[in-house]
Amino acid sequence: MDEMIHQISKAMPDFWIAFGESWYMLLISIPITVMLGVPLGTVLYFIRPGSRFKAPRTYIILNGLVNIVRSFPFIVLLIAIIPITRLIVGTALGTTAVIVPLVVASTPYFARFIEQSLLEINRGLIEAAESMGASWPRIIWSVLYVEARSSIVNSIVIILVSFLNYSSVAGLVGGGGLGDFALRYGYQRYETYTMAFTIIVIVICVQLFQFVGNYIVSKLDKRL
Repeated sequence: MDEMIHQISKAMPDFWIAFGESWYMLLISIPITVMLGVPLGTVLYFIRPGSRFKAPRTYIILNGLVNIVRSFPFIVLLIAIIPITRLIVGTALGTTAVIVPLVVASTPYFARFIEQSLLEINRGLIEAAESMGASWPRIIWSVLYVEARSSIVNSIVIILVSFLNYSSVAGLVGGGGLGDFALRYGYQRYETYTMAFTIIVIVICVQLFQFVGNYIVSKLDKRL
């Protein structure tokens, strides 16, 4: 017991730094992913085969890019886009640098979630809005996004949890975060108690995200 308290208390300064790094990555990456993923998913929904707008070549290109990025393991993607990361943020190392591959990796996933969420909407609602003279921007904002809002929130929660998993790889480029902290203290320093404590914190964070997300979804979903 004394050894456990000693290990954890000794690591607390580094733990709080890692905790802050995780939140920094989440608070920057999530909004950017949403801002990029929602339009991309909406475009995929509108130009997919059998939809209102016919753009087969554009769909093939966008759909192919989404599938290609999704098939990359995050650690491979992290290394592969180092030149792009360096071009955007000026460096390939550090917490800020990790945000670039995080966004690149998660945006295609989130766009696919948005596409699937919009596909679940009853097409009769869209046709009714169109028959009343609503413009397509109006239909997108007032019909599609409103009807799919609970599913969109649930998708954001899924991406949020995935970011915590990705953070364990962030240490490869000095990104830090709780996952990297657990690996450093548990695998490299053999401080099992510190690693277990960090894992418990991560589990609590995931459960908190899921609980809050489920609560918001229940308030937004008209079917519940």
